[in-house]
Amino acid sequence: MTDSLLVRLGLLAVALLVAVAASWWLRRRDGRDLEVPAGEVLTPSDLGADLGERATLLQLSSAFCAPCRQARAVLARLAEATPGVAHVEVDAGERLDLARRLDVRRTPTVLVLDAAGRVARRAAGAPTPAQAAATLAAVLGGDADPAGSDDYARTAPGGPS
Repeated sequence: MTDSLLVRLGLLAVALLVAVAASWWLRRRDGRDLEVPAGEVLTPSDLGADLGERATLLQLSSAFCAPCRQARAVLARLAEATPGVAHVEVDAGERLDLARRLDVRRTPTVLVLDAAGRVARRAAGAPTPAQAAATLAAVLGGDADPAGSDDYARTAPGGPS
């Protein structure tokens, strides 16, 4: 083996290691709940749909986003199981004004709005059922056990089998 071949193999190994580490890091961040600074308030006219009486799960998606389908199923099931909570999905491509205003950098992006429409929590990536339920509970003050979150997490798409 020549020295140049060894150098190439070494560079290839380093590049592969960096790619694996970056992929792991991005996956660990998916669906993580982030508290957001007070400020942005959204109205039904902003969303094209009514807000939930207690909270709204706002999902910004795109047409060819595979994780968006998983997020849709998880959030719709959670909203259905929790009284006063609505799930609203907005196509970020069709509503660029809203996506820019909310600084959406990837889809799905999930915002949890309180009863007044104030953005209380934010997550990028598809949340697991447990992540979604915990985030909603934080916004509702711990009062978001959707008919038993263990049952919800077990039966919701992406939850434990």
